Amino acid sequence: MNLTGATPRQLGNAGSLDELYRDLATVDMGPGWNKATPSLYPAPKQKFPAAIWHYAQAKPALDSAGRLINTELAERRNLILANTGGGSDYATASTLVSAYQMIMPGEHARSHRHSPNALRLVVDAEPGTYTVVDGVRLEMMPKDVLLTPNWCWHGHGNDGKANGYWIDFLDVPLVHLLEPMFFEPYPEEYEKGARPTEPSALHFPWAETQQRLAGAVPDESACFGTQIELGNPALDTTALFMMKLAAGKATAPYRTTANNLYSPVEGEGETVVEGKSFAWQRGDVLVVPSWLSHFHRSDRDAVLFRVTDAPTLSKLGFLRDERP
Repeated sequence: MNLTGATPRQLGNAGSLDELYRDLATVDMGPGWNKATPSLYPAPKQKFPAAIWHYAQAKPALDSAGRLINTELAERRNLILANTGGGSDYATASTLVSAYQMIMPGEHARSHRHSPNALRLVVDAEPGTYTVVDGVRLEMMPKDVLLTPNWCWHGHGNDGKANGYWIDFLDVPLVHLLEPMFFEPYPEEYEKGARPTEPSALHFPWAETQQRLAGAVPDESACFGTQIELGNPALDTTALFMMKLAAGKATAPYRTTANNLYSPVEGEGETVVEGKSFAWQRGDVLVVPSWLSHFHRSDRDAVLFRVTDAPTLSKLGFLRDERP
């Protein structure tokens, strides 16, 4: 046996704790009783702060990008919503990342597939903007939600006359943490898509969502206004909800070990997170990370899209929340 670092004799004959600590460092061991910070603590630590990004800033930035870079040079023309307050240059929350994306008329974004799950909320688009998922062409219209589950081929196109804008949500940071990342470009670059012959389980058109919201009853806990779920859950790691807020009525305070991202699809209002107010309007993205108490309010009817990693925490037995 070829040992490196301190010998068993040195480790066994340490004359003081300081000497033992020095010897342990040479064999990449550390005394659990002398850690600088504890491994266990009574409540979640808030590594990521709440943060908001505004569509009013993202849209013109994407328009500039449209003049400066094309889909031949970039796999996707997107703007990553990095939560720099948490020290990240990529993740929006510990397990989720969001981004604004745009495609111009006549463009086609190359098809590929990857380990992370993805979904899209369309903000602005006209007929002709679409995504192809495993050979099925799904039209992208404002307020629609579309899914790209793990390892499905997908690409985007625009046969219309106006730019298409949407918001991406992916579980890439979770895959980075667990490390099963795989990515593969489509062999023929662009996958052709046939229109679906029946409603797709990967597409939630706004007209259907709006109809479901109209018939829904208010949430019993009062934390989510009137809420419906898209899918059950929509993706293995991610659940999606549409929340309708009653005019002038704040929701009850809510906190959970899950991360939540909110994007208004209608109206404007504010979300108060641990006493700090974040004003929002259509197309914005607000992240409320784990275990931060928050509530929403709007002076007129508004609808919020909610993306949460609750399914992941639930499967692991880590999901906990506090409601009135």
